[in-house]
Amino acid sequence: MITETVLEQPRTETKEGAAQSPQLVRVHEIPGLVVIIPALEEAAGIFRTILELDQELRPYTGKTYLVVDGNSTDGTGQIAHRLGAMVLKQEGVGKGDAFRQALENVPESTKYIVLIDADFTYPATHITEMVGLMESDPSIGMVSGNRFGYSETRELFKRSFYIGNRTLALVHAVLNGVKMKDPLSGLRVIRYDLLRDWSPKALGFDIEAELNHHITASGYSIREIPIEYRIRIGEKKLRRRDGFQILHRMLTQTLAS
Repeated sequence: MITETVLEQPRTETKEGAAQSPQLVRVHEIPGLVVIIPALEEAAGIFRTILELDQELRPYTGKTYLVVDGNSTDGTGQIAHRLGAMVLKQEGVGKGDAFRQALENVPESTKYIVLIDADFTYPATHITEMVGLMESDPSIGMVSGNRFGYSETRELFKRSFYIGNRTLALVHAVLNGVKMKDPLSGLRVIRYDLLRDWSPKALGFDIEAELNHHITASGYSIREIPIEYRIRIGEKKLRRRDGFQILHRMLTQTLAS
């Protein structure tokens, strides 16, 4: 028996100031939710990530966890498999390559793609709100989490990390016309129809910048919501050189436009 869960969207005000009735979204009626989780040496993180996904996405029917394991040696793939995920052995290297491979294995019945990191930094509790926003507004092509939306969360970041992200956000807006507060967030929900015939070129952490550009170039809007952010479990993968790779991706997209 499926328990019906109802999302209440934020109340809006009319010109006269009267509150309109909130829109209701029945999440158990949303089929084809595929959660893509690129993973490399994330045994501890993948365990808690999938357990939390199970708890938060319990009302959804037809959901699939698609883990792309970058040939981990710590048992990441085996743990994900035991927790019910479909596990693909990555053929290439990098987060962008993992996302591309995952897209090639997504069922045609899919409606939404969730992209989340395997290190337990992004709370799955926000996914229901993200899907609800997309169900209520067909002009939204992607909903992305803004890690800098709360002062408590910003305190977790080193000053250099924060300044680097703000700089790349400015460059992204100027070069690609993508205006986002946190364009490199690792938590997002995307309409699968916009990805069905798309093969990303990004191999690494520049996949988020390419995704942003692809959604806006397709004529859809991107909505950001503030999210909490946690200290990662396991070794940090992002390096300074990845920032230059992301910048190169933004420049490449400008020249290709």
